[in-house]
Amino acid sequence: MLRMELPGGIRRVTCPLPTRPGHVHAYLLPGADGWTLVDTGIGFPDVAEWWARELDGIEVVRILVTHFHPDHIGAAADVAELTGAPVHQGELDYAQTQMVWGNPHWPQRIADWFLSHGVPRAIAEELIESGSIYAPFIRYQPDPVRVRAGERLDGWELVSAPGHADGQLCVQKEGILVSADHLLGRITPTVGLWPESRPDPLGDYIESLEQTIQLEPTVALPGHGEPITDPVGRAHALIEHHRERLAVSEASLTQTPRTGFDLSFDLFGADLKPASRRFAVAETLSHLERLVREERAARHEVDGAVTYTARQLGRRASA
Repeated sequence: MLRMELPGGIRRVTCPLPTRPGHVHAYLLPGADGWTLVDTGIGFPDVAEWWARELDGIEVVRILVTHFHPDHIGAAADVAELTGAPVHQGELDYAQTQMVWGNPHWPQRIADWFLSHGVPRAIAEELIESGSIYAPFIRYQPDPVRVRAGERLDGWELVSAPGHADGQLCVQKEGILVSADHLLGRITPTVGLWPESRPDPLGDYIESLEQTIQLEPTVALPGHGEPITDPVGRAHALIEHHRERLAVSEASLTQTPRTGFDLSFDLFGADLKPASRRFAVAETLSHLERLVREERAARHEVDGAVTYTARQLGRRASA
């Protein structure tokens, strides 16, 4: 068994992942009518049998998917079939689930998007291949129960937490925040710009961190790593981290137009595998777009090619 008992009768289930960080946590929240399962891990081949062992003696009456990334949604349909429990998911998040995992044209869409941000074609194809490795292991639940921030599931309030994923939802009650990938302890959640995503994910993320500070949770239960005993302090630290990264991004800009792909080497170095470069480009772009909105950078688009420069005083921030 991979379960851990936590305060409030909550149980943590650690699901294996084939890539770093090697695991993802799901959470079982006790209730009067049974258990609420938050996230399901990736849909590896024998995941139904794996979950049957982990849930032995536990009656799951509802499932919440926090966001559509493979390690959180991948086994949703399997666990729903196993337990008979309905899957709950945010409206925006389910729309993006269909767009990414239910759309045969998505790989071409994201390839074209990488090309527009300066990724050479051969490397773009390699980045797409690295990103599609999870596709066979994602079995999302069609037509879930749509939920929104502010609603409650068995007494737990749904909290909007965009940034890492546009439609990510956390749940909180009595000082406990089940934070998914919104707050992580030892690593920084990836906040990237992707095609068809909200235009300013880093701005969204900083705003959602400020909301977390206002909520004043006493403990956060993250999707990866150990419980965070000072979630307010961690939120402050993440805001400061991104302020520092914005300064580094701004310092990399000159009057010579540069692409997001090119600038990703300044921010993340040259020694990255394709999967990591994919996220590095997306995260570089989220910082550049935030700089544009703060009038600290200029964005240019010519014949579908996007570049960025330092902003000249008296000039518009984008062109």
